[in-house]
Amino acid sequence: MTGSARLHKMARMKKIFVTGVVLAMLATAGTAVGQKDKDEEPTSFLYFLVIRDENGKPVRNAAVIMHAVNEKGKQGRGGMELKTDPEGKANFDGIPYGKLRVQVLATGFQTFGEDYDVDKAKMDITIKLKRPQGQYSVYDDHPKDAGAPPKQDPPPPDTNKKPN
Repeated sequence: MTGSARLHKMARMKKIFVTGVVLAMLATAGTAVGQKDKDEEPTSFLYFLVIRDENGKPVRNAAVIMHAVNEKGKQGRGGMELKTDPEGKANFDGIPYGKLRVQVLATGFQTFGEDYDVDKAKMDITIKLKRPQGQYSVYDDHPKDAGAPPKQDPPPPDTNKKPN
């Protein structure tokens, strides 16, 4: 291969390399323009207070789990978990505005779950946890109507009546 042929080949390779770098930069710039800038989205500071329903005392070490919810009501992937302090408090700064699903789990209490509309810079959320309820069983005697009077015993058979 002659010197000029080598120079021509190197120049062509350099042109291909530079073109590839420019295309990669343009692709990256196009992706960046298409994304929302997280720094410009409004966010909220959430304060949670988890207490017992029966007496209002704080629930310590309860897990407060947060998930974003999309427009279709589906829970997003990922999420965040906080633990309550001895006063039953937990907080988080930087939650984007929109629907947020909050679940609270604590030993000895029913699981709590509710969706909230995060639309303010600061939100206080109080969660009252209940103790577990007795389970419903089809084998237990239950009145058909809660407001109905209790069943009467059938009248005793008439002993003066003659058989047919």
